[in-house]
Amino acid sequence: MTQTPDFTLGIEEEYLLVDADTGRLAAAPEALMKACKQALGDQVSPEFLRCQIEIGTPVCPDIRTARDHLRRLRATIADKAAEHGLAPISAACHPSADWRDQDHTDKDRYNQLSRDMRGVARRMVICGMHVHVGIDDPAQRIDLMNQLTYFLPHLLALSASSPFWMGEDTGLASYRTTVFGDMPRTGLPPAFASWAEYERSVTALSDLGLIEDSSKIWWDLRPSGKFPTLETRICDASPRLDDAITLAALTQATMRMLWRLSRKNIRWRQYDPFLINENRWRAARYGTTEGLIDFGAGAILPFDQIAEDWLSLIAEDADALDSQPFVARLRDMVAQGTAAEAQRRVAAQAPADPLRAVTRHLTEEFRRDL
Repeated sequence: MTQTPDFTLGIEEEYLLVDADTGRLAAAPEALMKACKQALGDQVSPEFLRCQIEIGTPVCPDIRTARDHLRRLRATIADKAAEHGLAPISAACHPSADWRDQDHTDKDRYNQLSRDMRGVARRMVICGMHVHVGIDDPAQRIDLMNQLTYFLPHLLALSASSPFWMGEDTGLASYRTTVFGDMPRTGLPPAFASWAEYERSVTALSDLGLIEDSSKIWWDLRPSGKFPTLETRICDASPRLDDAITLAALTQATMRMLWRLSRKNIRWRQYDPFLINENRWRAARYGTTEGLIDFGAGAILPFDQIAEDWLSLIAEDADALDSQPFVARLRDMVAQGTAAEAQRRVAAQAPADPLRAVTRHLTEEFRRDL
């Protein structure tokens, strides 16, 4: 593997649409989708549920360009939605919505998903963020996927934004992960010895007609089926633009760090999924408040220490990618707490109608960094 990746970036986000007055989920009118399409072209599309909308940046050479595109996408969606009395929120779950009241989008792809998954698919009132990093060599994608898996709980902990579900505090920081986990082919990716082994595994299912292609594999991290990228899918949707950008910058720099080590015949140690899943659970349950296991140190470390260690690991790579200020915001994210914690604070301060206050907070957070 001698090819140097370009480490380009692409970011996909899913948003929920709410009535600007009541905060309740609302289906996207056809006129809204048409207006968004006219303004943004293929960078916007409907999602499985009619109350969702999905955006995707173009291929970006660096994190600054990615931020510019994502800011424009968020601002345009917010402005167009406002014309219809709606507002977008970027959080992994709506605090009070009932999934049984939602309808899915009438498209062949989504109709098939509904038929295949039945009640499991209907519960998918959840939103995430996917980050694509350009890695042209398929063998490198597999090699880096095996190593980057270690850092997936770290990204989940930072992004956690779904403490509420159907009007109740779940006690989790990321309830989205439990909902999405009901779907098949989710969770941590398996370790593969080669690109050929990965392709054989996908082909084994597609030849049986169980999946169309690798796009129906929904692991937390996967080689993209459409692009020459490695795609992280672990993160909850981030209410704030700059938090989303920090997560994308960390993903990019960490991937470059692992590639850089491989140039020196050094690899990040791979741990059994049993162990990584323990950190994944801790991230979903606590976010950043209770720390994660450092398996090398054999200890549970507080997240501020994890952040400093992480920044040291990727310092050279952030320099090379010109992303230093964006990855450095990791310290601010740890200090301010997760989006899940912020929602709980808002709810605690509004005893009369706490979840309506949370929804209002999320609509304000969406516009905060625009």
